[in-house]
Parts: sequence; structure tokens; C-alpha cells
Amino acid sequence: MPTTPIIAKDDTMRGGWILAGGLAGSALLGCAALAQDIVTTGHATSIAREQQALRDANGQGREARARALRLDAQAKRATAQADRARAQAAALAARIQESEAAIRAGQARIFIINRLTAQQAARLATQQGPIVRLTAALQSLARRPPVLALLQPGSMSDAVHMRSVLAVTLPEIERRTAGLRAELARSRQLRAMAVQANDALGASQRALASQQQQLRRIETERRLAARGLSSNATLETERAIALGEKARDIAELMDTLEDAGAVRDDLISLPGPELRPDRPGSTATPSGEVRVTNNRAPAYRLPLVGALVTGMGEMSDSGIRARGLTIAAQPGAQVVAPAGGHVAFAGFYRGFGQIVIIDHGQGWTSLVTNLGRLSVAAGQGVAQGDPIGTATTAVAPSVTVELRRQGRPVDIVAMLGAR
Repeated sequence: MPTTPIIAKDDTMRGGWILAGGLAGSALLGCAALAQDIVTTGHATSIAREQQALRDANGQGREARARALRLDAQAKRATAQADRARAQAAALAARIQESEAAIRAGQARIFIINRLTAQQAARLATQQGPIVRLTAALQSLARRPPVLALLQPGSMSDAVHMRSVLAVTLPEIERRTAGLRAELARSRQLRAMAVQANDALGASQRALASQQQQLRRIETERRLAARGLSSNATLETERAIALGEKARDIAELMDTLEDAGAVRDDLISLPGPELRPDRPGSTATPSGEVRVTNNRAPAYRLPLVGALVTGMGEMSDSGIRARGLTIAAQPGAQVVAPAGGHVAFAGFYRGFGQIVIIDHGQGWTSLVTNLGRLSVAAGQGVAQGDPIGTATTAVAPSVTVELRRQGRPVDIVAMLGAR
């Protein structure tokens, strides 16, 4: 009775077929549920682009961490209270940017896992269909009592032929089932990775909220400490606001501020008073020439963590050629001074939102636009990395930074690459 052992073998394997089909179905449901909980960056449209975003974010995070460590050491070495508070604020701003980079990396990582999970679900669906149909046929065959096999019409050669067919088919079934088990294991691994990535993202978001609160407290303390100490800052703020109201466009405003900065540089470069000589006429008459200061470009870095959206010289949808870099960032992202200098303007300017213009000296100026909150005022000195404000809280905010040298736009990317 050749059919009896075949049915018995099929019966012992039936639980395996049912388990495989059930696991595949549960994996598909798990993938669908996971896809609803995943948060993506909203910018990239492919795994390759998100992998690049992940690498960029990790690099930005390492740079921010290194800056925070340097600023912490600087704060410990500072002897003056004002210098120590300034370094502490800059170090905290660097830590905020590190957390922002970690959030961006986490979002990219979750996007990648989401896409891999969707691809995994598609593969499981492809493999599941044939196995489920075969499982149903084997289950139907296994439920038949062995006695019916003796009564089945057909010759003995038909039974031998069926046994031969099953003997050839079963190894292929086992091979495909092994592949399905591997795919199911991969699905479980992806789900575990997604849970871990979501937990890490939540931890980064909580750390960011705490750091932002600390920085606001430090900024408030510094602002209260500086209040009433000097009226020059108030006068310069009022003057900058008046200039902003009179200027026809942002270019005219920057030209006016650059002219004022040039005058300030000339005044600073004038020689100081000389001591009266012991004998009149023993010293040469001043020639009237001023000292020439270093004319090199300032040390420069991007003011925030994010992805480059528009580069210098690119044409926008409105037909305007970009004179700076536009960077997409997280809502409320921390913005810092790209280089040290003197805040020439800080406030609202029509069409550009809240802006900050920093005079770096020797004809170098930076314009940072589309800020949501400002941390500096006109007349205030800033060092590279000092917090100057935050991005807006819009869904997909972007900040534009422009560097100019004597009224002409300068390619920031080339400067960063040269550095």
C-alpha cells in the first residue's frame, strides 16, 4: 500500500505548512501595522537618498559633539563670568545641534527600515501564495483515511506515479519553506530594529527639549545681566530698525550696513595716541596712513544642522537666482553664528521673516533669514557658534544663509571645502 506512508509523512508535515502560512500572514499584518507608526523625513524618496542623509546627519552630529567638548573646555578655562557664560551657552547650542542631528539620523534610519519592511512584505506575499495553495492541497490529502487510498480508482502504477511525484516535490517544498523561514526571521529582525530606532528617536527628542529649555534660561539670565549696562546697544538697535524701514530691499540694507562697518573698521585701525616726546621735534610727523589688518576670509561653518535644499546660483521656481544656501531643518532648529563678528541687524524684515546680519569685519558680512526666534540684538558681539536664534516652527522650515564680501556674494560651499 504505497499511499499509506505518503499520507503519514504529509500528515506529520501538515503542522509545518500551517505554521509557515500563519507566520507569513502575521508578518504581513505586522509590516502593515509598523508602516503606520513610522515617521519619515518627508524629503527623500528613496533608500539611497535616505542612506546619504543618514551619513550626513551622523557626520554633523560628530562635528557638533566635538564643538561642544571644545567649548566646555573653554568655559572651564574662562576666568571672567561673562566669558564663562558665553562659552556655556555656545556649548549648549552645540549639544542641541548634536541632538538635532541624532533626530535627523533617526528619522532617516526609520525611513530605511520602513522601505525594507515594505519590500519584505512584498516578498513574503509572493512566496506565501503558492505555499498556502499547496498547503491546502496537502491538508486535504492528509485528512483522507488511509483505507480510502485502497478504494481509490486507478491502477497500482498510478499510485506509484503519485508517490514519485510527491517524492520529487517534497524537497522543493522544503527548500522553499526554508527560504520562507529566513524571510520571516528577517521580518522579525526588521521589526526589532524599528522598535529600537523609534526608542532612540524618542530619547533624542526628549534630550533636545531639555537642552532647549536650559539654553533659553541661560539666554534670559545673560539678557537680564546685560540690561542697563550700556546704552550703545539700544541706540544701535534703534538705528538698525530705522535703516530696515528705510531700505527698499535687503540688498540696499546690507550695502548700508557694510558701509557703516567699513567706517568702523577704519576707525578701529587708526593708530592710538602717542606719548609726548621728551624733546619737541624728536619724533617724525604722522604720515596719516592707517594700519592694514588681516584681510583673509573668516573661519566659517554652516549655522544649523540640516539638508542642503538650494545651492548658490541655482534658479528658484520664481525665477530668482540664489545668492546663498537654503538648508532644510527640523522645526525650531538651533541656529548659531557662522563666524564671529558684530551683529549689525537683528529683527523682522519684510519678505524674509526674522533676519540677522553679522558684520565679520574687512567687508565680510553674513545674512541669515527666515528665523522664528532671535537670541541676539543689533550691537552685540558674537563668536562663531554663539546662538543667534532658531528656525521657524513650520512643518518643513528652511533657513537661508548668505555670505558677502564687499557687496558680492561668496560661495560658502567652496569655503567649507577649502577649510
